[in-house]
Amino acid sequence: MTHPSHQAPDVAEVTARSRSARTRHIALRATLGTALTALPFTLINAGVPNTFLTVLPLVPGLFVLLLLLLQVRHGRRLHVCERVLRTYPLEYRDRVDRRGSDWLLLGAVHTVKLPIRGRHGAPTMRALNASMTRGWPGGTEAGAWFAGDPAFGGVLIVPGSNDLLFLQPAKWDKYEAERAAADPTRRATATEAGIAGLLEKEPNTIVALGG
Repeated sequence: MTHPSHQAPDVAEVTARSRSARTRHIALRATLGTALTALPFTLINAGVPNTFLTVLPLVPGLFVLLLLLLQVRHGRRLHVCERVLRTYPLEYRDRVDRRGSDWLLLGAVHTVKLPIRGRHGAPTMRALNASMTRGWPGGTEAGAWFAGDPAFGGVLIVPGSNDLLFLQPAKWDKYEAERAAADPTRRATATEAGIAGLLEKEPNTIVALGG
């Protein structure tokens, strides 16, 4: 009998779940940021004195909207995850170890070890949730589904929750020689999947909105 975690997930269901979660994430934060930004004007129009405390909600409101704009503008991982899943087959990896997480502008960047069949050691990958949520989904200790090419990147689907994570090498330059030496078919496949180059890197907040 096949263990439930070894049954390949429905890709269409996984991507639809991530797209729905991403839409909710954007809508909730846009609503929160807009409400906080509009609150001082509402209070002043209602006759509340224009003081520091009255206009204070502007600061977190603008911060929420700015952060959301950066994430939407620079975060292309869900679209690429869909391309990867159309290009590469799913393979079950027996164990995926999370080594830590960093909360950055683009989201929570998780560091994971991804074992490769027939290869000694496991490459270190950076993982970001395609839905833009920040929490680590858990449930990968016994394994997860991977599609892609570890030297270029790929996606990870967590059994049970069907969370979709976008992966690329944590140290991109470390695999430059392997990518350069890859045969034309391998490079063409990575290009078709949208992972031939480094897709996402933390934006420079000084120029992110003007570039």
